[in-house]
Amino acid sequence: MKTRAAHASLNPNENLGDRIMKVNRAGEHGAVNIYRGQLLLARFTAPGQVPVLETFLEHERRHRHIFEAELARRGQRRCRSFLLCGAGGYALGMVTGLFGKRAIGATTYAVEHVVLQHLQAQLAALHGHDSHAVAAIGQIIADETAHMDHYAETTAGDRFWRSVLQPLVAASTEAVIWLGMHLRSR
Repeated sequence: MKTRAAHASLNPNENLGDRIMKVNRAGEHGAVNIYRGQLLLARFTAPGQVPVLETFLEHERRHRHIFEAELARRGQRRCRSFLLCGAGGYALGMVTGLFGKRAIGATTYAVEHVVLQHLQAQLAALHGHDSHAVAAIGQIIADETAHMDHYAETTAGDRFWRSVLQPLVAASTEAVIWLGMHLRSR
């Protein structure tokens, strides 16, 4: 993640905390839709994963609400990448749900690994500058870590999905975050 100064130049009418809250809300919308897509197909391909996916989906809905509330408090609108994150997340969820437990696990691990790196960088960049954004981010880190850790265990020893799917999903997640940070606000 870039420094505060680097992000501040993205849009002179928007501060870094506003931009991060917008991108994080879009990302949580994408995560909600990943789990929705996975749940749709996991009922057939990985029924044992359904309870975990339902729990994680509720976490992501709560995370999205946290960022929605913070954006409302700031009087900010959503990020332009919001719909892209939702549609892409749903498609990714359906595809990985089709392939079952290990593909679901590899996807979740990859997304959460990237997201956690960004959240940590965001906290560092915003510390001392935007206490509300820091508080919002701080509320979700434990859940995101638990999701990643759960699927790290689930996919341990699975070389195929870890070597094929994880790098692709991680790169895609990075690209969507970059795009969200660089699109002009609505």
